[in-house]
Amino acid sequence: MTHSPTTILGVLIQHERWGTFGLLAALFSLTSCAVGPKYHPPSVPTPPAYKEMGSWKTAQPGDQNLGGNWWEIFQDPQLNALEQQVNVSNQNLKAAVAQYQEARAALRYARADYYPTITASPAATRERFSSNSALTSLRGATVNDFTVPVDLSYQTNAWGRVSRNVELYREQAQASAADLAVVNLTMHADLAVDYFGARSLDAEEKILRDTVAQYEQALQLNEDRYQGGVASEVDVEQARTILETTRAQLVDVGVARAQYEHAVAVLAGTPPAEFTLPPLPLSAPPPPIPVGVPSELLERRPDIAASERLVASANAQVGLAKLAYYPVVNLVASGGFDSKSITTLIQGPSIIWAVGASAAVTVFDVGRRRALNDQAKSAFDSSVASYRQTVLGAFQQVEDNLAALRILEEEAGVQAKAVQAAERSLALSNTRYEGGVTSYLEVITAQNAALSDEVTAVNILGRRMASAVLLIEALGGGWDRSNLPRSPECCGKLVSDNQSP
Repeated sequence: MTHSPTTILGVLIQHERWGTFGLLAALFSLTSCAVGPKYHPPSVPTPPAYKEMGSWKTAQPGDQNLGGNWWEIFQDPQLNALEQQVNVSNQNLKAAVAQYQEARAALRYARADYYPTITASPAATRERFSSNSALTSLRGATVNDFTVPVDLSYQTNAWGRVSRNVELYREQAQASAADLAVVNLTMHADLAVDYFGARSLDAEEKILRDTVAQYEQALQLNEDRYQGGVASEVDVEQARTILETTRAQLVDVGVARAQYEHAVAVLAGTPPAEFTLPPLPLSAPPPPIPVGVPSELLERRPDIAASERLVASANAQVGLAKLAYYPVVNLVASGGFDSKSITTLIQGPSIIWAVGASAAVTVFDVGRRRALNDQAKSAFDSSVASYRQTVLGAFQQVEDNLAALRILEEEAGVQAKAVQAAERSLALSNTRYEGGVTSYLEVITAQNAALSDEVTAVNILGRRMASAVLLIEALGGGWDRSNLPRSPECCGKLVSDNQSP
């Protein structure tokens, strides 16, 4: 149902014949009419399956779901305790909660336009008129005036002017709620990545400590052999060199380990000086992760939901821009009491009242309204493109981490064989050296190869854990679009679910 801009003018022309109440009824009849396009979510191309699935099994309805506390899938009590601290103390999450509350307040402010504004301004004055006043009846008089006026103003929802504005702020509030979920997911994922990075370095540090202990024994053996005239001083210094080199590597690991520990502390909302992350070498591979199909990603990623809500908000803005061609209809009313004596103020004869309506429409604006509409349409097109790009980026992140997990799993198998081969080679070289068949240089070469292969294997395991976390983040971390509040202006559940501000 639509009305031309001249409809309300015709109503005003008939004001005298219809009377005040007929005019008000006609104005309220416009509140059911909304100008602007009806919103439909943008379409996006969705593949039937992920390209990089490899041996990963597509999740079925009965499979384990990631759930809200997705980090529990790793079955690490230390990680679980740290992740719970993020909900309470992370400052980025607190800022996101405040931004969501700000959006809710803006929506409540917009919804207030559905109702009239009522003001009261009581006054009491005592005025003396000049004896030479032009008002003959008041010359030299002193007059009291007591008034209790009440004014009502109301901009009608003609052509959906108010409801379109409320729609815009509602979609923005829902986008803010989705942004809060994005921050929540990101903070938890960052902590998990840093935590597993620290644990990977703990495993590397353990390898280096064990190797240093072996090298110390080797140095002692070479010194004994040198004292017995069996080995040369060159063998002793070579053993000492590789020992001190490995010790330096062990010390250097502490730099990155400390940085990971500090990062975990900040994400958990604790000053790094007051936080210690106990060493716990990484040993187990990542658990299976339910992946699902690409079409589900549109409902499971909060950033996609936020982008789609911004498209809906831009669509409402297009409707608001079209309303510039339609009159703004206002209803006004005033009433109260006015008397020269306070004893007769609240009496029937002292009642004053007025009621009326007005409409304002722009007749000529040199193309401003057309430019405003073009601007709103361009903003809508931009938001649609951003939404589709967000979806494509989400597909890429899932594919990237699926590929990383698949390839790293294969690499881990190959690297495990390399570690076994290096250990056998080192054992043979030690036997040959002790038997006097070869020089200690062959042993050092085998030692370097074995240490390098073991460290590489640990690093691969750490990368697999990080990729598993990033895959969970790319899948939305168990979030679902149904978590968005339907009425953000009156629903605070989303905030309390994440943390207490």
